[in-house]
Amino acid sequence: MKISTLALALAAIIFAGAFGASQASATTSHQTATKTLKIVMSDPGCHWFKIGGKLVTKATAKGRVRLVDLDEAGLKVASRNGMRHIAVGKSIVVGRGKYVIMMVGQASDDNYLKLTVR
Repeated sequence: MKISTLALALAAIIFAGAFGASQASATTSHQTATKTLKIVMSDPGCHWFKIGGKLVTKATAKGRVRLVDLDEAGLKVASRNGMRHIAVGKSIVVGRGKYVIMMVGQASDDNYLKLTVR
């Protein structure tokens, strides 16, 4: 009698563990999709964000952002965490923070792009 009660308790624990594991794996994460932000060449000012067909120097986004360099030179992306480079035609993904984007070897009268990611 004691063995059957022990076996029944053990089977219940195994079943509960398997049921709990299947419930945990059924949950989904709700990460937002990465947004793409193009940096293009246009005079005056040299480089701009292209958003909805308009050229702007400041942008705000929610979630992760993919920065695509469609400028004529590489770009430097500076934040509190350091500096990253984007080669022409390449992209990087940035997360939450404030970023200043400038062209490598930039002239003093060219635009500094400002990006805030929330």
